[in-house]
Amino acid sequence: MHHIRSFSLIHVLTVLPALVLSAPFSWAQFDDSAGGDWRNIRNGFTIPDEGYCDQPYIVVTKDGHWLCTLTTGKGREGEKGQHVVAAISEDQGKTWSGLIDIEPAAGPEASWVIPLAAPSGRVYAFYDYNGDRLSDRRADMLGWYVFKYSDDYGRTWSQERYRLPVRRTACDEDNGLPGGIQIFWGIDKPIIHDGCVYFAFTKLGKYMLDLGEGWVFRSDNLLRESDPKRINWEMLPEGQHGIRNPRFGSIQEEHNIVALDDGSLFCMYRTETGHPCHSYSRDGGRSWSEPEFASYAPGGRLLKHNRACPAVWKAKNGNYLFWFNNLGDKTFENRNPVWISGGIEKDGFIHWSQPEILFYDPDANIRISYPDLIEEDGRYWISQTQKSIARVSEIDPTLLEGLWNQGRDKRIAGKGLVYDSKKEKRAGGSIRMPRLPDLREGGGFSVEFWMELQSAHAGQVLFDSRDENGKGILIRTSGNKAVEAVLNDGDYSFAWQSDAHVLQEGKRCHAVIVVDGGPKIMSMIVDGVLCDGGQERVKGWERFPAGMGGLNGAVQAVVAPDLPGAVKRLRIYDRHLRTSEAISHFHAGLE
Repeated sequence: MHHIRSFSLIHVLTVLPALVLSAPFSWAQFDDSAGGDWRNIRNGFTIPDEGYCDQPYIVVTKDGHWLCTLTTGKGREGEKGQHVVAAISEDQGKTWSGLIDIEPAAGPEASWVIPLAAPSGRVYAFYDYNGDRLSDRRADMLGWYVFKYSDDYGRTWSQERYRLPVRRTACDEDNGLPGGIQIFWGIDKPIIHDGCVYFAFTKLGKYMLDLGEGWVFRSDNLLRESDPKRINWEMLPEGQHGIRNPRFGSIQEEHNIVALDDGSLFCMYRTETGHPCHSYSRDGGRSWSEPEFASYAPGGRLLKHNRACPAVWKAKNGNYLFWFNNLGDKTFENRNPVWISGGIEKDGFIHWSQPEILFYDPDANIRISYPDLIEEDGRYWISQTQKSIARVSEIDPTLLEGLWNQGRDKRIAGKGLVYDSKKEKRAGGSIRMPRLPDLREGGGFSVEFWMELQSAHAGQVLFDSRDENGKGILIRTSGNKAVEAVLNDGDYSFAWQSDAHVLQEGKRCHAVIVVDGGPKIMSMIVDGVLCDGGQERVKGWERFPAGMGGLNGAVQAVVAPDLPGAVKRLRIYDRHLRTSEAISHFHAGLE
C-alpha cells in the first residue's frame, strides 16, 4: 500500500424560492459519464488562432454559417502584434476556415472584438484600437473604440474603420495618460432590444485596471441605416459616472447586459470581493440602480464569483443563463470548473437557480473563461478560451432545462439507481453494498438520505462501507451540525463537509452527496440548496485527488448504527446526480 495522503476540508446554506418554468423534459440525453464527458472542454471543437486567443464570440450569419471573431496574436496577452480576426464554420463549429484579418497583426494593437449580426445580413465588429499609437506601454485597452463591417458574412471587411464616440467623463480626467487618451474594453456581445442595439463596456479611471465602471452604447438606427457614418450612438448612463458602487472597491469591470421581458435592462459584472455585482435600468439605460452584490433572488443568498468574466445571456425561450465560478476567491485564478445557473424573470427581477458544473479541464490549473452562447435549431453551444486554445462545445439541453425547472420538477431519477431502501423495505441496519465505478476512470456516485436526528452532535454514523483496512465510504455527522463524507481507496483519503448548521434536532433533512469523477469534485445538496461554503469558506465544493480510484470496500454496508434518530430513506446511484436531479428529489418528498 502507498502512503496514505489525506485531504480534509469543510462547508453553509440559504433557502431560495423555488423556480418554475418550461415544459417537462427528459433527464440526460448526452453522455456526461466516464469516457465521453461533453463537459470536458478537451472534447470540444478547436477554433483556430495564432497562439494567444481570447473572446471567441460567434454569430450565425444570414447564409446559415457560423462566424467567430476573436482576439489573437503570436505573443502573450497585450503584446505587440495582437489583433482581431474572424473565422467561418459551415458545420456548426466542427471545422473552421483559415483566419481572416479584421485588423492586421502589423498594425496598431486591436483587441477585444465583439460581433453583431444584423437582420439585414451585415455583420459588425466592435473593438479597441490603439489609434493613438502608444508604444511605451501595454496598449490593448487604450485609444479608440471602433468598428468595421462585412457585407459578405465575414469573408471581407470594410477598409475604413469607424470610431465610436466614447464620451469623456469624470473617470477620464486623472487616468494617468497623456493627451486625453481613454482606457476601456468590452466583453459584452451586443443585443437587440426594442429595435435598438445595446452593448456594455468598462472604462478605467487609472492605468492599469483600477477604478473600473460600466457604460453602455445604444444605437437607435443601426439596424436600418446602411451608411456607417450616419449611425447614431449614445453613451449611457447620463451624467459623469458609470455603473459602479464605491463601497465595493476599485475593481468593478467586465459589465455585460441582457434585456428583460418587461423592458428593463440587467447588468452583471465582476469585482474582487468574492461576489459579482448586478444592477437594473428601468429607463433604457439612462439610469441604473445602485449596484449590489448579486443574489440568487432579491434579498436572498449571495452568488459567489472571483475576478473572472461573469457572462450573462438571455436564451431564445426567454430564460436566462449565468456563467460563473461559484467560489468566493478574489483573484484572477481558479476558473476551472465553470458553473452555470438558470434564471427566470419574476416581477421585474431575475431569480437564479442552484448551479451545475458546466465545463472543466482535467488539469485544475487550466483557466476557462470569456464564453459565448450560440443557439440554433433548438440546440445550444458555448465557446470558451484557455487563452491559448479556444473551443466550442455543444451543451446537453436537458442540463439547461433542469436549471430552469428547479422547484417545479418532482421526479425521481431512475438511471443509475443501484440501491433504494424503499424497495428493500428497510432504511437502517446492514445492506449489501452495490459496486461503484472507479473514480480514476471518470466514474462517479451519489448517496441520498432522508433523515431525522434527535441529536446533531458530531460523530454519528449515517453510512459506512469501509472494510477492515479502511477502504470505502464513511458518511457521518460532524462539528457545526454538518454532514461529512470520507472517501478512502487504499491509497488516498479525502474528507469534505457540508455547510454548517444544515442538521437540526427533530427536523427532517434531505442530503445528497455527489462524487463526480469527471472534474474530480465532491459537492453536497441539502434541502434543495447546493452548499457554497457560506461565510465560513470560499466554496462549498472541493476536488478530491485525481489519482483516487475504486472505493469498493466491505461487501456489507452499515446504515445508521446506534443513531439517535433514523434514516428514513436511502438511495445510492452509480453515477453523479446533477444538482437539479437532487433538488427534484427534495421536492418529491420522502415518498
